[in-house]
Amino acid sequence: MRALLVDDEFLALQLVERFLLQAPDIVVIGKCRSALEAREKLKTGEVDLLFLDIQMPALSGTNLLKSLPNPPVTIFTTAYAEYAAEAFDLNAVDYLLKPFSMSRFQQALEKAREQLLLRGFSGRPPDEARDFMVVRADGAWRKVFYRDMIYIEGMKEYVRMHCRDQRLIILESLQNLESQLPTGQFLRVHKSYIVALKEVLSVKGYFLSLRQGGRELPISRGKRREVLKLTFD
Repeated sequence: MRALLVDDEFLALQLVERFLLQAPDIVVIGKCRSALEAREKLKTGEVDLLFLDIQMPALSGTNLLKSLPNPPVTIFTTAYAEYAAEAFDLNAVDYLLKPFSMSRFQQALEKAREQLLLRGFSGRPPDEARDFMVVRADGAWRKVFYRDMIYIEGMKEYVRMHCRDQRLIILESLQNLESQLPTGQFLRVHKSYIVALKEVLSVKGYFLSLRQGGRELPISRGKRREVLKLTFD
């Protein structure tokens, strides 16, 4: 895994780098003293894991993350507790409040490893040619084939994945799962639902019916035309 460290404090960069010496699977490929500098390095697409401070001159860490079309797995490292809610809204895997211990750092690192595993180890969405995704549910890593997935339901801090022969509870945001699904096969039809397009049987008004059990799901007003086009064209 390739990590980029971003903090305007030199000692903070040194601490994270020293802690990472205990993680042989992670290679530090860059250290930046500003978010602007980091933004240039992130354009290469080579970063799997980002350690990111928040309050920095010119551009904050949260605004940097918002500007990235395909951000790497991110751990925030900051002295300010008040940005935690915003950080997790941006799908950060953890929020380390300075000063943090080695054991707390290792906890965050383990979360990052799990997220990288979900993305196929590379920090990028999985290969479109692959016919399955890997999720962590019920304390185990599970392979779920796209052909078996019916729809995914967002439940605030977790999602419920409905498949042909099982229903899985996954501690993951709907947005993160959406980024890992192959394009053209799945569509987020509502803020709380992602649907396998092959499972859509009919559309009436702002609801769709599924082949499996005739379940009805809502469609957001701005998504109805896209649902019709992708399903029936």
